[in-house]
Amino acid sequence: MLDQAALSLETTRSLNRLLPNIEDRFAGRMAPGEWDAFAERLHRHFPDLFRLLLGLYGGRYDFFYHLEQTVALAAQSWIDRPADLKALDEARRRPALVPVRNDAGRRLLCGFVRRGPDRAVRQDPYFRELGLTYLHLMPLFGAPEGENDGGYAVSDYRQVEPSLGTMADLQRLAQALRDEGISLVLDFVFNHTSDEHRWAQKSGRAIPTTWIITFCSPTGRRPTHMTRRCADLPGGANGCFTYRAEIDRWVWTTFNSFQWDLNYANPAVFRDMAGEMLFLANAGAEALRLDALAFTWKQMGTNSENLPQAHQLVQAFNALLRIAAPAMLFKSEAIVHPDEVAKYIGRGECQLSYNPLLMALLWNSLATREVRLLRHSMGYRFRIPDDCAWVNYVRCHDDIGWTFDDGDAAALGINGYDHRRFLNEFYTGRFAGSFARGLPFQENPRTGDARISGSLASLAGLERALLAGNEAEIELAVRRICLLHAVILSIGGIPLIYLGDEFGVINDYGYRDDPAKADDSRWVHRPRIDWEEAEKRHQRDTLQGRIYSRLQHLIAVRKGTAAFAGGRMEVVDVGNDHVFGYVRSAPAGEGAQRVLALANFTETVQAIDANEVRLYGLGYRFTDLVAEKEITLGEGEVALEPYQVMWLLARDER
Repeated sequence: MLDQAALSLETTRSLNRLLPNIEDRFAGRMAPGEWDAFAERLHRHFPDLFRLLLGLYGGRYDFFYHLEQTVALAAQSWIDRPADLKALDEARRRPALVPVRNDAGRRLLCGFVRRGPDRAVRQDPYFRELGLTYLHLMPLFGAPEGENDGGYAVSDYRQVEPSLGTMADLQRLAQALRDEGISLVLDFVFNHTSDEHRWAQKSGRAIPTTWIITFCSPTGRRPTHMTRRCADLPGGANGCFTYRAEIDRWVWTTFNSFQWDLNYANPAVFRDMAGEMLFLANAGAEALRLDALAFTWKQMGTNSENLPQAHQLVQAFNALLRIAAPAMLFKSEAIVHPDEVAKYIGRGECQLSYNPLLMALLWNSLATREVRLLRHSMGYRFRIPDDCAWVNYVRCHDDIGWTFDDGDAAALGINGYDHRRFLNEFYTGRFAGSFARGLPFQENPRTGDARISGSLASLAGLERALLAGNEAEIELAVRRICLLHAVILSIGGIPLIYLGDEFGVINDYGYRDDPAKADDSRWVHRPRIDWEEAEKRHQRDTLQGRIYSRLQHLIAVRKGTAAFAGGRMEVVDVGNDHVFGYVRSAPAGEGAQRVLALANFTETVQAIDANEVRLYGLGYRFTDLVAEKEITLGEGEVALEPYQVMWLLARDER
């Protein structure tokens, strides 16, 4: 390991060694001034790239060859980058225009669209109508027919699934979205490929074992030199390894037998995957969701999760983007312990990160009608660097896992194991009196461990209420749906809305009729959108219209409130364990607003002492931005109706 002085010297020597070769190959192929821009970024970010790749691959004899090839890849990518994306690079180079802050600003909303041919890969005025400025399309690349994990088994990163269109269509979509102020987000599935990818399949089924992790087992037995908690993963029955008779080897398959894990110990794998990443950047994606980033580096004798090298990989990919496509952002998909989630967040790694803890604790609060664990955990786990942002969601294409910290739970007298069992029972509808109708995912009958599948509406009680024909319960379910969205819209970060949630799509059990999906309960909440039903969103007397109009109102208020676009979030204890409270504030230069948010997580009226509102709201006179009414405090209490949310904007300060 080099000390800092030696590393600095070696970095300078290495750059001086490769720069003339890169300049000879590429400078003459760039327009005037473009080489200077590229060379300036190369000088600025090469020290990070060199340090990271040296740490991963410095012991190899061919290290400098792969280093030069990687820099050459960046240069070629910059040559190929469209002019409008280069303009975006330049705009985001200026700090005042970087669109990522602690709360990402009030203009950003996030749409999450599942993989499917219905309106997935073409611009739609529907997105503008809802006010989205950030659109995430689920995996849309070439994938095997039949089982493909919803597109997360990628066969070709440069080909769009034919039923959706072509890569040219995707590039035109990205341009059209960008013209409308909508940023396109795509998945970067870089832990594994499908078993049909060229890296996993060559003529005669000869496997390039330096690209894919495989093992020879003369006895025919599964490799045992590993300690992963395999039962928690879809591929767990095989201990994360799959025997393939056609090659007479065991293949490392963390998630599914048809998803083959890549061997990042080989620098050529990093280089080739970097090429796919830069291709997507030049296709028009402005952010990449890093799928399963916690599992990318494998090391025998460990659980191969969250290893230091996994962080180094992401940081190296990031450094390469700063050179070749600096407008691009990374979004972390680390569904691991909250302590580990936080480690992937930072401008040198991922500027954006999913917030699985907030999601889990919002559902926990609905089930328990208490906010103690939500208040305790968000009180200190929500803080991240100011130039990064959470992506807050209430559900996604995946299952819901109870990722809270057992230590946080124990501090409140809660047994984590028992509590997870309760939540699984509640959200599958097995718990007496539960309003939820979800399905277990990867349930372990021996341990009781499971995660939960289900649409937002079904988990929030709408499916059950509709079957019962109970109007009062339907209204409570609608209020739960709006409450969850109100929190993610106002707590700070980028709120993510999964397509269909905005007008109350319930579970679709038809997936059981498809053999490729029947064993994966997550398809219950991935329905094909019925656009005739969606049109009812414009009719306020319909169920769809009731949900949609309330959500539209919340979005409009968020986008017009300075306090939701700047400053930090402070969780407060308002003296009622059924009401979640937090303060958002805007600095003086942005309007000096202060908003106290209150959310009642029960189906009964809850009261807050007026003095608590005064203390945290800093005043006596407020505007409830949600209800659009004025409130003047007296000596009594402030009452919140069942599942009501108040956004109290202070109108004076005392």
